[in-house]
Amino acid sequence: MSFQRHAGILLCAGLAALVAIATGCGKRPAPTPAPVVSQVDPVYGHLLHAQPKLPTIQIKVGGNELTAEVARKQVEIATGMMFRTNMLENEGMLFVFPRPGKQSFYMKNCFVPLSGAYINPAGEIMQIIQMQPHNEIGIWSYTDDIQFVLEVPQGWFERHNVGVGAVVTTERGSLQETFFGSNPFKP
Repeated sequence: MSFQRHAGILLCAGLAALVAIATGCGKRPAPTPAPVVSQVDPVYGHLLHAQPKLPTIQIKVGGNELTAEVARKQVEIATGMMFRTNMLENEGMLFVFPRPGKQSFYMKNCFVPLSGAYINPAGEIMQIIQMQPHNEIGIWSYTDDIQFVLEVPQGWFERHNVGVGAVVTTERGSLQETFFGSNPFKP
């Protein structure tokens, strides 16, 4: 057998082997997984379902203690209590904004009546609002100096004699120290 013929046979055998390997010896390739459909509302940025329980921190409001979930990421803030069906008496959700500003909260997809406190960077409650389930009209803060918002079961502030001027702190100190200090709260 000539060298050229031998080389030709080897080349053909090699190509056949490559084709067999590439095609999986007749096996069909695994189907491409379907693309993951986003579960975030493309307009409002909130989840389309209840978010999992967020990291918690112990907070004090005028001598009363609460366990509050901490919402810091944009999607956590936008989703808040949406699609949840209850909140216990001494639980809350604390929304932490990177900078103070005018804030507005509403109750789209919310089933639990809530009270909310608009809180300035020093931790002082500036305004308390009442929010009704499914009301999509935002309630704006009176001031543009709001960096935190605390949501609790509706009527909690009244039942615990907490009003405007009360200071909110955490087990780690002031809200500023807790979330923006040298050793900030991390979930």
